[in-house]
Order: sequence, then structure tokens, then C-alpha cells
Amino acid sequence: MKKLAIEAATTLFALLALLSVCSPASAAQQPPTLRIALLPIPDVLPVFVAEEKGYFKEAGIRVETFPVGSALERDQLMQAGRIDAMVNEISGTASFNRETVRMKIVAVARAPKGSSPLFRILSSPGSKITTPDQLAGVPIAVSKHTVIEYLTDRLLGDSGLSTKEIVKKSVPVLPERMQLLLSGQIKAATLPDPLAFAAMKAGAHVVMDDTRAPLYSASVLSVSAEAWTGNKQAVGAFVDAWMKAAQDINADPESFRPLMLKKIRVPKNVRQSFVIPPFPVNTVPSRAQWDDVMAWMTEKGILKKPVAYGTSVVTGRFKE
Repeated sequence: MKKLAIEAATTLFALLALLSVCSPASAAQQPPTLRIALLPIPDVLPVFVAEEKGYFKEAGIRVETFPVGSALERDQLMQAGRIDAMVNEISGTASFNRETVRMKIVAVARAPKGSSPLFRILSSPGSKITTPDQLAGVPIAVSKHTVIEYLTDRLLGDSGLSTKEIVKKSVPVLPERMQLLLSGQIKAATLPDPLAFAAMKAGAHVVMDDTRAPLYSASVLSVSAEAWTGNKQAVGAFVDAWMKAAQDINADPESFRPLMLKKIRVPKNVRQSFVIPPFPVNTVPSRAQWDDVMAWMTEKGILKKPVAYGTSVVTGRFKE
């Protein structure tokens, strides 16, 4: 009996060993995976650079990218729990966190710097509007309740226009907004680069852009609260790889033009002339930035009350 028991145990051990060799690697052996939704905009270029250079693999993580065609599609993926991260705006994260903390901002993705704005307020080619005061009472095409409306209000308000003088027209689809502007069917519009830059090259006039008031404009890297609490190490590794790629871009932007043109939507008339923007490194939105967005959102009725800075922005890791 003892001999049979030993033989049975030996056979079972051999079988288990064989199964362990033939079966897929356990979840513990797999690198942690982060899923990120990406609009085809310049702000997300560091993801593709980090991917191409192997920085994610080097950091011991896997990153799955989900191309999306609109902010709505991106936000729906986050709502459904199908992604862990995305590049959005302060107002977007605040909207997610209106009732409970569902997202965390872990870094600034892009900010206006030098001659590289994120957004420009433009006038139509035949309008002869070239200064902010000439926009008093003129309908400006924007997408309502978004960073574009916020930025338009703040830039023109700082230029001396009163709330009553700032008139806006809702045109949420960006290509349509650009075409209406260039055809003269609307006299002014706020557009993001590189679409705004393409409109300039097609004859539109720049009235002002956000480089003169960088407090109001930034895209941010946001992660789900679950990703942050469940795997801070993987999120940190992802952000570090992003920042390493951002430094590479800042050091030699032109070397990444082929990659940008492959991954980012750049209008044909500016594919070679659009300047690859510089990227901020190791920073998060300041409390002043956050508080100003909260003031605007509550004033507009988008939020019933401000969302707390400390619950939505990860501080301590990077400077504000």
C-alpha cells in the first residue's frame, strides 16, 4: 500500500509539472496592462513615442491603445470601464468626479508654450476682424460646456469684453466649424491646433491664442480611480515612460514627424509646416488652474458645487 501511495504521489506530481509547462503563464507572471483611449491629436504623441522606443516594455508594463474618433466615444469607454486612462481636460475629469471620485489627474499632458498654442480664436478670411474688441457681439462658434467655451470666455474676458459682449454659437463638430469659418458663414470660431493652424494657412485671421494666458489651457493625463488605487506602481511606470518620451520629443521634435503624421490627424495643407509642440515634463495642474475651472463650471451650472482639487489631482509626485 505504501508503495502504491508513493507511486500515485509521484504520478500526480509529474502530471502537475507537465500541466504547469503546457498551460499559459499565470496572471501573476503577466506584466500589468493599462488601457488608454487616444484621440488623434498632438497631445497624445508621447504614447506612440514611448511605444516605438520600447519604454513601456522597459518599465515592465503593457499598454493597450484604443483609437477613438471623438471625446464622447472616449468618455463612454471610461464610463463603461473599458479603459484605464485617457488624455482629456480638467473640466472633463471634474465632470466625472461630480458625485464621487472616479478619475485622477496624474500629469499635465500638454500646455501652451512659446509659439505652440493648444487653441486659437480665429476670424473668417473676409471678416477683417483682427483684435479681441472687434469680437464684441459677434457670434463665435464653439462647442458648448467644453474647454473650448471655457477658454473663449476667459481669453476674451481678460481682453476687456464683458459677459454680455461675448456671444457664442454652438457648432460641436470641428471640421464643420472650420468649414463654416473659412466659407464666411460664421465670422469667428475657436479651434484646436493643428486644425486652427490649417485654417490660418487657408486665410483665417488669428485674433488671439492661449499662449498669452497659459493658466486657462492644458490637456491632462487622467486615470480611473480603480487603476490608481489598484496599481499605482503600473500607473507610475506609465507616467514615467510618457515623460521620458516627452523629453525625447522636446530634444529632437523633427525626428518624430513621420510618426506624428502616421498616428495624428494633421490636415494636408500643414503636414510639413505644423510645428511639433513642446511637452511639459513632470508637472500637474496647479490649484489656481483647477479652482478657476471649477468657478466657471459652477457659474455655467455644469456643476452644482466645485469638486475638490485634492481628491482629483495626484500631488506630491510632480510639481504643481
